[in-house]
Amino acid sequence: MNKPKQPIPLFKVYMNPSAKDAVCEVLDSGYIGQGPKVDEFEKQIGDYFGNKKVITTNAGTSALHLALHLLKKPKPHWNEDVFQGVAFVSHNWPGIEDGDEVLATPLTCTASNWPIVANNLKIKWVDIDPTTLNMDLEDLERKMTPKTKVIMGVHWGGYPLDLDEIRNIRARFRKEHGWAPALIEDGAHSIGTKYKGKYLGNHGNFVMNSLQAIKHITSVDGGLLYCPHDELYERAKLLRWYGIDRSPKGRTDFRCEADIEEWGFKFHMNDVCAAVGMENFKSIDTIIEKHKDNAAYYDEHLQNVDGVTLLKREEGFESAFWIYSLLVDDRPSFYEYMEKCNITVSQVHERNDKHSCMAEFKTELPNLEKTIGNVVSIPVGWWVTNEQREYIVDCIKKWK
Repeated sequence: MNKPKQPIPLFKVYMNPSAKDAVCEVLDSGYIGQGPKVDEFEKQIGDYFGNKKVITTNAGTSALHLALHLLKKPKPHWNEDVFQGVAFVSHNWPGIEDGDEVLATPLTCTASNWPIVANNLKIKWVDIDPTTLNMDLEDLERKMTPKTKVIMGVHWGGYPLDLDEIRNIRARFRKEHGWAPALIEDGAHSIGTKYKGKYLGNHGNFVMNSLQAIKHITSVDGGLLYCPHDELYERAKLLRWYGIDRSPKGRTDFRCEADIEEWGFKFHMNDVCAAVGMENFKSIDTIIEKHKDNAAYYDEHLQNVDGVTLLKREEGFESAFWIYSLLVDDRPSFYEYMEKCNITVSQVHERNDKHSCMAEFKTELPNLEKTIGNVVSIPVGWWVTNEQREYIVDCIKKWK
């Protein structure tokens, strides 16, 4: 393949042609808020991924904010096996108070960590594992204290965290303290990712997926929150819409809500976005399979390339590869070269801990310091043709 006339993009919006008619149908219906399309979309998602306790939100960030808020409430009746045999939190869950700690990674979108401070919680940064760009789980365990109430784990690029090892870490903490921090999985990159044969959302934790414009599947904007417990699911449905029960139960006037027991937020999805999401979701198998196929090609053909280090792959860790990240030993040179080749590349996310608004949480993160200047993502998505991926590999091999 010759050099393309236009740059091969790193991201591209997928839009099923049928989405236009679906949106027009909603607009013509006269009902454009949260309505029947949202219900249909949630059923479509729940049936596909196997956890029917899933709600839509207006953004992935909103889903994370809501998950943290839901955990503030102590629940002494939660037991060890509340969801599919996987422990969520101990039966002595104390709830979350202002100033409690959340262990988080700085290598992610700011959308992962801003909900933590918005909930009046403190961030304690965990270093990265340079072989996966996910959290360093040894550093995670070292930093857990009785003030640690939540672990905000990110599946970088779609590659899953070792959920079994995190469960073991939490079990050791529980044995000493009588309860364990909750795990919230930020799966913004990871719709369609599997861990040990099961889709994320089925391992007993809160899980967020993003439906933002450039993700595998978009609803124009939006998010998903998979809940690990019936009580949390029912509260989540209420609190994403001010805490209002939208059923006619207890109402004497169809416009006036019954008593609100717990205030909530305006985090709901509308039917216009749900209609777009439903149409795009019809293509999820094709989209994710193409991402995975392109990634497998890179894994095979970029082995032992001078100046390039590939990330780790393990059996049972089945990434959906929203992005394909690798490490290069001279990133400025690599950037300049790839631009000449008309191939778009990027680090994708800035480290969150460098922002001035995060200054109070600053700490030493040696792995991140050594690695961040080498992180690059190359085009891997559904739009990358076989000819284009061959060209990308050929260019990288000729870089040095």
